[in-house]
Amino acid sequence: MRPKTKTPEWVPEGQCEGFACRVMDGVAAGHDGISTYSGTEQGQKPAVRHRRPQLTAQEYADGVRRGDRAVLGRAITLVESNAAHHIDKAQEVLKILLPYTGDSIRIGITGVPGVGKSTFIETFGCHLIEQGHKVAVLAVDPSSSISGGSILGDKTRMERLSRDERCFIRPSPAGTTLGGVARKTRETMLVCEAAGFDVVLVETVGVGQSETTVRSMVDFFLLLMLAGAGDELQGIKKGIMELADALVINKADGKNKLVAETARAEYERALHYLQPSTEGWISHAYTCSALANEGIDEIWKVIGKYREITTRSGVFARHRKEQNIKWVHDMLDDHLRSLFARHPGVNRIIRDVERSVANGSLPAVAAVQQLIAVFECKS
Repeated sequence: MRPKTKTPEWVPEGQCEGFACRVMDGVAAGHDGISTYSGTEQGQKPAVRHRRPQLTAQEYADGVRRGDRAVLGRAITLVESNAAHHIDKAQEVLKILLPYTGDSIRIGITGVPGVGKSTFIETFGCHLIEQGHKVAVLAVDPSSSISGGSILGDKTRMERLSRDERCFIRPSPAGTTLGGVARKTRETMLVCEAAGFDVVLVETVGVGQSETTVRSMVDFFLLLMLAGAGDELQGIKKGIMELADALVINKADGKNKLVAETARAEYERALHYLQPSTEGWISHAYTCSALANEGIDEIWKVIGKYREITTRSGVFARHRKEQNIKWVHDMLDDHLRSLFARHPGVNRIIRDVERSVANGSLPAVAAVQQLIAVFECKS
């Protein structure tokens, strides 16, 4: 007999079937001679099950503000939850914390798989901590398109950084969100800022045309590249390079140092022909070795110079405002898609419509029109 399983309470409505995370009922007491009571004598009361006390929105906010890491982790879990009763409380917490946010520098870090993002972030984060900063790392792991699961092993890859109390590392699954960032990354950044972290590093899952979403939520966009990667990356370089505020050739050490410097010069020439990503700022290419801790300080100085120039010109503040507006529209899109997916009329006919499109009897445009008409109750 197969054990009964159920989905966690935070699973969004309409996504029960095939959801990667499932909870299995525990084994009933009394097996292997173990009593259901704490003792073997009859009449004894059952053992008391202790559960963590539920926090109010104010208690969450107070814990975050005083730097309580346990409450900080729970607050982020609350923000990331899709359960309806969690969403309302999460918004209450964010409203209380909002006046204490916005003072950090938000840095997006992306690059091809194998470029050394985790090693770079650990070395870079340790350097920032030595400079007196508090660093939050929001590491987004890719989710399986089959099971939906993620490994979330960033704390293991950043062992030295994860042990420092001045750093907070939060791995999150990317889920189905394009852009290599989790759906709630923006809100998680706000919680970390309210906790006093003045540098927020957002590591994305990889690089490509869809990765550009991260640019709309950070102040500085850093692109890590490899020397001698070959022509297989040419198809994705230009789109992402146009958004980069700095391009860094990592692993510039040992025998690879000369090759990396040659690659830096090539990328510098390429950047010269691209339109700058940020008004008033000219992007340049640099080299570094995260493993040997070389060139890291120069990159931080570049970010500092960027912040100084864009703050003085007003571009920094303007970008933040534009990002907030885009955030509203993105959430509206998510909500409307969710409403459409849960619409009973749409759910009733969508399988038939899909089959008609699949066998070629119904054009795709007509299928969309039919579904939207049902959603808008026009038919």
